[in-house]
Amino acid sequence: MTLPRFYPIFDSADWLARAFPLGVRLAQLRIKDKDPAPDIARGLKLARAHGAILVVNDHWQEAIDAGAEWLHLGQEDLDGADLSAIRRAGLRLGISTHDHAELDRALALSPDYVALGPVWPTILKKMKWPQQGLERVSEWKRLAGKTPLCAIGGVTAERAPDAFGAGADLVAAVTDITLNPDPEARMRQWLAVCG
Repeated sequence: MTLPRFYPIFDSADWLARAFPLGVRLAQLRIKDKDPAPDIARGLKLARAHGAILVVNDHWQEAIDAGAEWLHLGQEDLDGADLSAIRRAGLRLGISTHDHAELDRALALSPDYVALGPVWPTILKKMKWPQQGLERVSEWKRLAGKTPLCAIGGVTAERAPDAFGAGADLVAAVTDITLNPDPEARMRQWLAVCG
């Protein structure tokens, strides 16, 4: 399966209701501080109505209960996740990586994509890893082989072509959209850049 190259990440289904009608075909729902179930249910309904893919971040049990098709887990989330239940439910899986040990761990699980970040400095959250840079993107792509690689962290529509040139198959964005004064216009720019 070839994933869409533009992969925005949002913290509510309200953002999905703005993104999917514009032509966004892949998005992640990352909910941290509230019950995720209502947003997951609404997000899946929106995604299906627009022929899009919704990836649920972290909340693997809620994703299974809601009938989601995709899940993303960070390294810490892997520790507490029931990977057997996730596989039995048929969920496709993306995994965050930041160093070689994490990439090895992720690839051993045969994920549907791996993410590398932060490629550039990010304001979204405090990271214990320095910016990875484009050379690391190229290295990760060599190591990941046919597994799709997502570049995340400080990615903007202007930087996306560099990430693709370095080997990323898809690029994730958060604050470049959500903090933009005109998020819809920014998403249209992203869609144009990502083809």
